[in-house]
Amino acid sequence: MPAQPSTTEHQPTAPDLITGADPDRVLDALFVNAPLRDYSLRPRVNDYTLPVLGLGYIATYAAHAGFNVGVLDAETHGLGIDQALAIINNARPRWVGMNLLAPTYELSARIAAGLALDIALMVGGHHAKAMPQRVLADARMSNLSALVLGEGETRVVALLDDAKRRAELPGVMWRDRLLGTNGTGIAPGKDTAKWLAPNVNELPFVDRAYLPQDPYRASDGRTEANIVGSRGCPYDCGFCGAAVSANPDIAIRTREPANIVDELDHLHAEFGTTAFRFVDDLFLGAARIIGPSMEAFTAHKIGDRYVWDATGRINVLHRAGDALLDILARNGLREVALGIESGSDRVLKAMDKRITAEMTETVTRRLLERGINVKGYFILGYPGEQPDDLDATVRHIHNLWKLADALPGNFRASVFEFRPYPGTPIWHQLTATGHDPDTLLAYADVDLTDHGADESLRDRDEFNFSVGIQFGGVPLPTIRATLAALSREQHARNRAKGAAA
Repeated sequence: MPAQPSTTEHQPTAPDLITGADPDRVLDALFVNAPLRDYSLRPRVNDYTLPVLGLGYIATYAAHAGFNVGVLDAETHGLGIDQALAIINNARPRWVGMNLLAPTYELSARIAAGLALDIALMVGGHHAKAMPQRVLADARMSNLSALVLGEGETRVVALLDDAKRRAELPGVMWRDRLLGTNGTGIAPGKDTAKWLAPNVNELPFVDRAYLPQDPYRASDGRTEANIVGSRGCPYDCGFCGAAVSANPDIAIRTREPANIVDELDHLHAEFGTTAFRFVDDLFLGAARIIGPSMEAFTAHKIGDRYVWDATGRINVLHRAGDALLDILARNGLREVALGIESGSDRVLKAMDKRITAEMTETVTRRLLERGINVKGYFILGYPGEQPDDLDATVRHIHNLWKLADALPGNFRASVFEFRPYPGTPIWHQLTATGHDPDTLLAYADVDLTDHGADESLRDRDEFNFSVGIQFGGVPLPTIRATLAALSREQHARNRAKGAAA
C-alpha cells in the first residue's frame, strides 16, 4: 500500500491560505476550490486530500502570462463557507474562479452569493459544462461574468487580459442581467482548437506553490507528488463525469514520454520527490501510451530512482503480455488503481465497463504476483443493483483480499455509495425514467465516522456523499452498513500490514 501522508505540525493561519500569489501586487485572480462540506458545522477529520491540479495548471499558465494569481483550497484547509468568504473578500481580487462540481455546487453558489460586488466571477468544471443554463439562471451567481466550458488555461488568460474578449472566445457563456438573456462567444470551429484543447506538451509544469499539500512527505519518509500524463478518456462508463459521451468536444491528448520524464526529474530536483501518482485515466489505460512511456522509463532508469502509481484499465491490462507486466514492475510501478466497481457481471454490463469479475481477478493476480499493489474502487447501490449483486461484490472483495494474502503484492478496496453526476450516461437514463433533476442534485454528506470517533473511517470522511435515493433493490441503510463494514475491514488489514512491515 502506498504510504499515507503524515499530519503536519504547522497549521496555516488565514494569511497563509492563499497560495502562490505575490502579496505586494494587485491580485488579478483567486482560484477557489470549494470545501466538500461547510466545515464550520462539522470539522474535517481526515488529514489529506488530493491536490487541485486543474486549478494549479490554470494558475500556472496565468502566472506565465504575467498575471498575479493565487489559489484558495478551502477543502484542503477545512474551511467553513464564512471563513472562505472572509479570506476572498479581504484579498479583493479582480476575478474569482471556481471549478463547479455536483457534490459541492450548493457550497460554491453560497460563496458566489457572498462575493463583494466589484469581484467578477468565472466558473468551469464538470457541473458548469453539464448544466450551463441552470448555473447561468442561478440568482446566487449574480457576479458571474464568464462560464467556461472545458479546459480553461488559454481562455482564462484572455479573460484576465480583458473581460470584453469573452465574445470572441469559443465555449464561453455569460448572463446579461439587464436584458435577462444569455450570451455566448464564437461557435467552435477548426480554428478554435488552441482555445479548447491546448497542446499538453507546451503547457508549463504545474507550479507547486499553488498546491498546499503537494508534494507532501509520506509516512514512509518519501516525498510524493501527483501528476497528469494525459487529458480525456475514450471510455463511456455510465457513472463517470469523464465519460466520452459527456465530453464529445474533448480531444484526447497524451503528453510525450520525454515531457513526463522531465517533470519527474524537475520535481525530484526541486523537492526531492521520489514517488509519483498519475491521476489521469489513461496512463495505464491504453496500449499505445503504455509502450512508448515504458520505453522512455527504461531508457531513463526510472525504476532505479523512483516509484509511481497509476490508474489502469482492466481490459487493457488483461490483454497485456507477461513481458509488459514485468517491464512495468522493473520501471517502478508500485500500485495500480482499478475501477473494479462490482463483483456482479450484470451490474458491470449496466455500467458499460466492458469487463467481467473474472477478468478483474486475473489482472489482480498477475499484478500481485509481480509485487505490484492494487487498489480497487467499488460502487454500491448502482441503479438496478439487487441484494445478490451486492453479495457478489462483497465476495469479490474478500476473494481479492485472499489473493493478496498469498502473493507479494497488496490489495486494498475503496468503496463508495453511488451518486449521480449530471451529464453522465446514467444521469440521462435516470431523468428519462422520471427522476427529478432537483432531487438527483440534493447532495448531502453522510457522517460514517461518528464525528471523527471511528478511526477506521477517518481517511475516507471526505468521500461520503449521498442524494438519499435508493436506486436499486438494496435499502440505503444496508448499503451504508456494508460500506462501513468493508472500510473497517480494510482499515484493519492496513494496520496489520503496517505492523508486519
